[in-house]
Amino acid sequence: MDLKLKNPLVFFDLETTGINITHDRIIEISLLKVTPNGKEEIKTRRINPERPIPPESTAIHGITDDDVKDCPTFKQIAKSLSEMLEGCDMAGFNSSRFDVPMLAEEFLRAGVDFDTDKRKFVDVQIIFHRKEQRTLEAAYSFYCNRQLENAHSAEADVMATYEVLKSQLDRYPDLQNNVDSLSKEYSSFNNNVDLAGRIIFNDAGVEVFNFGKHRGRSVSEVLKNEPSYYTWMMDGDFPLNTKQVLTKIRLREING
Repeated sequence: MDLKLKNPLVFFDLETTGINITHDRIIEISLLKVTPNGKEEIKTRRINPERPIPPESTAIHGITDDDVKDCPTFKQIAKSLSEMLEGCDMAGFNSSRFDVPMLAEEFLRAGVDFDTDKRKFVDVQIIFHRKEQRTLEAAYSFYCNRQLENAHSAEADVMATYEVLKSQLDRYPDLQNNVDSLSKEYSSFNNNVDLAGRIIFNDAGVEVFNFGKHRGRSVSEVLKNEPSYYTWMMDGDFPLNTKQVLTKIRLREING
């Protein structure tokens, strides 16, 4: 089943130096842009992470320091990448928990705006897990009746994710063929305010801390009664996106 799109939808996958969003870096990104008229465009870029790639990471994706030593840094391609993603919704496999926060963090480090509030995100893994409970390789085999070759290469994974979503729409009549529904109803496990889930909405829709000594307490209340907590978090080892969200809440409260 072909996708019914209002905006271009970009399927993307990352290969990285590791899984720590704060400290690790992207070394490969593959993007498959699907437009409302069905046109498809795929681009894959290797990126110099400006740090060694751990052997355990190379063992997964096969990318070595030599492979990326002459590649551009993320900062060098951030602006052109942002332009390619302008006006697009995004989709991936396990993207809501890792790829989206990692990509947002890289954009913030590069000083390029990547507003997650202005776009919708579809996570094909969440749809799959709610329906079948499998990995990408198994999903590809189950939905597409083919074996995934070159798994853990960004381009192979992103193409497989695209094919799986189309097959999911064919298989499940209750899945609505529009990004609004796929994003809101099927692609979120959580009620995060920031991408890393350090701040969440409680049942009343209030922003509360989701960690540490203030877990469950209103962010606004904590910042009002303990202003030093804001400074502690801004100086601490938290993702830039978390600090950005915290600052927005603080400024909102200050400005009334």
